[in-house]
Amino acid sequence: MTALETAFAVFDYAAVAVFAATGALAAARQKHDIVTFGFFAAITGVGGGTLRDLLIDAPVFWISSPGYLIVCLAAAVAVWLVGERTWRMGALLWLDAVGMAAYAVVGAAKALSLGVGPIPATIMGVLTACFGGIIRDVLAGEPSVLLRREIYVTAALLAAAVFVGLASLGVDRLVAGGAGFTAGLALRGAALRWGWSLPAFGKG
Repeated sequence: MTALETAFAVFDYAAVAVFAATGALAAARQKHDIVTFGFFAAITGVGGGTLRDLLIDAPVFWISSPGYLIVCLAAAVAVWLVGERTWRMGALLWLDAVGMAAYAVVGAAKALSLGVGPIPATIMGVLTACFGGIIRDVLAGEPSVLLRREIYVTAALLAAAVFVGLASLGVDRLVAGGAGFTAGLALRGAALRWGWSLPAFGKG
């Protein structure tokens, strides 16, 4: 495995772990049991990547690499052991922002590595970053991120587009990945900090 492949593998596992933690935190807010913690963590952690692999006709990543599910379950146990904390909602939002930015880059990178064109690869990055969170919100009975006027999908699109754009220009993919992650996280973080949102239809 090359240094680039190693770096993206670490990035991938980290993104899965962070998203899994947000799933477990959502279960914690609903006062569920440890089994549901694990289920929320797993489906949030691997949901986006599963959709990506199915759409680009690639082997579903976690079937041949069960380490991803182990990471998800470990994240669930960690959240369970932390116990009651007043900062859970804030943690959920910021962990989700980190996972979104990382997964947007990882999803786009995998699509590019399998020969998918730049524009579809960018869309695969967005789907990878958003779909797990959508499933989590539906299961937790929360309004889906797609139904809230927040800068979320836009931030995922920025992260994926920056990475794909730089990679297409010949920039080292590790550098491009770092730039994409930073751009996506910065935009989402600014939206969380200052309440940014896109204008709604019919409103000036």
